[in-house]
Amino acid sequence: MSLHNIRVVLVNTSHPGNIGGAARAMKNMGLSRLVLVDPQDFPSPEADARASGATDILENARVVGCLEDALVGCRLAFGTSARDRRIPWPLLDPRECASVAYDEVAKGGEVALVFGREYAGLTNEELQRCQFHVHIPSDPEFSSLNLASAVQVLGYEARMAWLQQQGASDRPQKSQGDERGEEGLERVTSDELERYFRHLEQTLVDIGFLDPQHPRHLMSRLRRLYGRCAIDRVEMNILRGILTETQKAARGEPHKRRKD
Repeated sequence: MSLHNIRVVLVNTSHPGNIGGAARAMKNMGLSRLVLVDPQDFPSPEADARASGATDILENARVVGCLEDALVGCRLAFGTSARDRRIPWPLLDPRECASVAYDEVAKGGEVALVFGREYAGLTNEELQRCQFHVHIPSDPEFSSLNLASAVQVLGYEARMAWLQQQGASDRPQKSQGDERGEEGLERVTSDELERYFRHLEQTLVDIGFLDPQHPRHLMSRLRRLYGRCAIDRVEMNILRGILTETQKAARGEPHKRRKD
């Protein structure tokens, strides 16, 4: 497992000191890749001061305009959430999160730990771009965690999973082929999945199944459904092909049959 394959994503952080504190927490745990989504004040001397020796992480941080851009290339995203949501999502605690993340990173994939705004967390739409939600089981009488503290908790569990693997290095190791299966069976990335969802939504509109004026929660529930599946690239090609042929049929165009 390479901790470099884990990126920490902070969304719309309002206080630069929290960015610096998060960078310090990351460096404590051996994490190095920080992505900032539309930060309100960065770069900032206050962030540098709070980083306290982790300014290299701030200097190498990537700044993007939206969460979708921050997740490009990731096979899994874990969104932190302290509140119950109207549509329940697969929920993990930090240790379970580290275990699932490790399984993906061990295969060479990249994952993202996503943290929301200090005052409001992640929006429902942002959380729906994550395959899993992560809840830190703090005391319900005083449950609010500082952003850097939340990063520290998840970073600690990620490091513990990594250290456990280092201690187990004497066990028989699988080859890369054993871990990834036959060529082409890697899990699709977040951006590939987003393109599929846009294609799926348009197809559902084309066939009259989805009313764009009254979508209700259809796409949210479909996101949750697909999030439970480890879709690989071969499967994604099949799904996109089905949508393309469905759109052709809806337009009355001739379509081809698969022969495999």
